[in-house]
Amino acid sequence: MDKRILICDDDTDILSICTYILEEQNWEVHTKTNCIDITGVVRSIKPSVILMDNWIPDTGGIVATQSIKADPELSNIPIIYFSANNDIKSLAKEAGADAFLEKPFDIEDLERVVLSVLKQFSDTNS
Repeated sequence: MDKRILICDDDTDILSICTYILEEQNWEVHTKTNCIDITGVVRSIKPSVILMDNWIPDTGGIVATQSIKADPELSNIPIIYFSANNDIKSLAKEAGADAFLEKPFDIEDLERVVLSVLKQFSDTNS
């Protein structure tokens, strides 16, 4: 299985921390600080999983997630919604994300949620 992940967050500190953690786990990490042409970006990277921030330019995480999920070619890519917003669960649901991760999170939480959506999607696609 490809271990390729796309992280969309406008906080470069979060991007570098997540990149470091995931590269240690042998992930190929791609990062974006905005959601401009998000479906085109996802198509070109072909990630196994996407981490999507709520407050990201220019459309925001909800619209970006909905546009990925609305695309038949991309809708099977699991999206983990992550945010410091205290209403993360309902935001993730509104966006159509497959899971959510509350910021701040620890390394184990990040690894656990990524592996859990991958397992969930590989079970349904096998």
